[in-house]
Amino acid sequence: MASREGFLTEEQRETMKLATHNAEVLSSSPKSPTSLLSEHLIKAPAGGKAATAGIAVRHVRRSHSGKLVRVKKDGAGGKGTWGKLLDTDGDSHIDRNDPNYDSGEEPYQLVGSTVCNPLDEYKKAVVSIIEEYFSNGDVELAASDLRELGSGKLARGFSCSLRLPMTLQWIYLTQLTSFALFIARAVVDDILPPVFLTRAKKTVSETSKGYQVIQTAEKSYLSAPHHAELVERRWGGSTHITVEEVKKKITDLLREYVDSGDTSEACRCIRELGVSFFHHEVVKRALILGMEIRTAEPLILKLLKEASEEGLISSSQTAKGFSRLAESLDDLALDIPSAKSLFQSLVPQAISEGWLDESFLKSPAENGDVAVKDDKKLRRYKEEIVTIIHEYFLSDDIPELIRSLEDLGAPEFNPIFLKKLITLAMDRKNREKEMASVLLSALHIEIFSTEDIVNGFVMLLESAEDTALDILDASNELALFLARAVIDDVLAPLNLEEIGGKLPTNCSGSETVHMARSLIAARHAGERILRCWGGGTGWAVEDAKDKIVKLLEEYESGGVVSEACQCIRDLGMPFFNHEVVKKALVMAMEKKNDRILDLLQECFSEGLITINQMTKGFARIKDGLDDLALDIPNAEEKYNFYVECAKKQGWIVPTFGDGLLNPVAVS
Repeated sequence: MASREGFLTEEQRETMKLATHNAEVLSSSPKSPTSLLSEHLIKAPAGGKAATAGIAVRHVRRSHSGKLVRVKKDGAGGKGTWGKLLDTDGDSHIDRNDPNYDSGEEPYQLVGSTVCNPLDEYKKAVVSIIEEYFSNGDVELAASDLRELGSGKLARGFSCSLRLPMTLQWIYLTQLTSFALFIARAVVDDILPPVFLTRAKKTVSETSKGYQVIQTAEKSYLSAPHHAELVERRWGGSTHITVEEVKKKITDLLREYVDSGDTSEACRCIRELGVSFFHHEVVKRALILGMEIRTAEPLILKLLKEASEEGLISSSQTAKGFSRLAESLDDLALDIPSAKSLFQSLVPQAISEGWLDESFLKSPAENGDVAVKDDKKLRRYKEEIVTIIHEYFLSDDIPELIRSLEDLGAPEFNPIFLKKLITLAMDRKNREKEMASVLLSALHIEIFSTEDIVNGFVMLLESAEDTALDILDASNELALFLARAVIDDVLAPLNLEEIGGKLPTNCSGSETVHMARSLIAARHAGERILRCWGGGTGWAVEDAKDKIVKLLEEYESGGVVSEACQCIRDLGMPFFNHEVVKKALVMAMEKKNDRILDLLQECFSEGLITINQMTKGFARIKDGLDDLALDIPNAEEKYNFYVECAKKQGWIVPTFGDGLLNPVAVS
């Protein structure tokens, strides 16, 4: 195409030079944004008339004096302006029949399109990568895809999540605990530096849930002894394998080793498991296998010795394996009668060969070892209660269980029963956990003292770290059992301080007690904790309270004693009859109608409400007298009258109220 300059007249060229000079001055001015200018092209079509696409900036121009002035919308003149250089009236100046016609000069129309948000696109891509990773488990592929997206700043991601209220305000404690565990795991895996927690605390409010997450990560997970092992095992030890699967693999490789005798192959299999923090289970199961198959004992000892010498199994893991076996000797003796004597012979042999540390014998308490006792009564008791608890889980028959315990005649072992009950329940489903909580209420009313309950929980919490090796969520579940015991009036809130005071300050058990306090202090704690195992009797207790109020109101308004007694019987919660006593006494005070006492007399005469239930009901009124006095000024006077009446009728023992606040101790 020929040069376009040949189509301009001399006058137009001169005008063009002046316009170009003016544009350069405008673009170089510090007061004028360069974005106000755009490229322009001037062309003279056939006929000697010049045409141009015009100057893009049409509302701001510079006068000869250098000042910026506002011009008319079409840019056609004004004082101190260049005026309209050329007519830019659109299509009328384009002759499509002209030999020099260029389609690029045609007017164009801007078409709108959706502007994509880069962050939204990034989020979609990340979701796709994560979902694909969850389906195929390919870590390298996921990492490669994320690198291509240019992702990074993992610590910043955690910090943002902690600061955003919408991220945390709707989640429950268990989910906060999971978030805390993710942070703790990132610290253990060296993804986050330990100082991250200290820095993150400064960025969130102390009353926020983000702060609560940091506290949980720091105190519940990263401050506990052997926290790295516990945190790494929290979700099963590795990405694709659960604790049960690891145990099965350990059993399989040990049995294969006994058959083949190939020590190097067995060591290779142990190494490939990739769970060095779980090697104590290898030691424990190997020793048990040696006890079961006596001919295999030399091979088992050879394997453990070589694994120790190679550094495959650490000395601490070996000691822990022996300790855990020592704790289970009573149960193991049911299947292997000689288990204790065999264990006692294995310990000195392992020490003499150098693969078990001598400190195992010198300080068994520090290694979590429980001294082997030849107490036949205790051994028999443990055997019996396991059977009793299993039968209870099948039958849900609380009176039968209480009779069985009374037949054993060993109240001094009540704390041991509590420990075994909760330990067995934690290894089962929510139904059994709910049954265990309900049973605690009944036992506390009938045969267990508060001291028994406290000591039982102390025993549980002292062995919490070992329990967590078998039950991943043991700490959280123990906290729920503790909180539920308080809500059910099995323990008083002050008992939690008593339990905490009997534990070492930095142990995981102390953190569990702290967690229980947090659960109880939460809003609507009663309702949530009663339903902590998925409803069940937790709901039944609330329903029972409503039904008790209704039956008492109906009786007070002229109902029949026999019908009221039948309603109490239909509740089917004899361990909760103390609530009937409490609400009946409160209603008698409020309504100033002592007729309700006739109902209590009938219930006592029929054996529907026991003396322990009566005693606990009166004790609960005594504990709440200060609050009652706010609504019923003469509450204390009425209460004293009812106590004297109850003593005369034999509902409660004559010594009640003589400095005895704990009704459970009354027999």
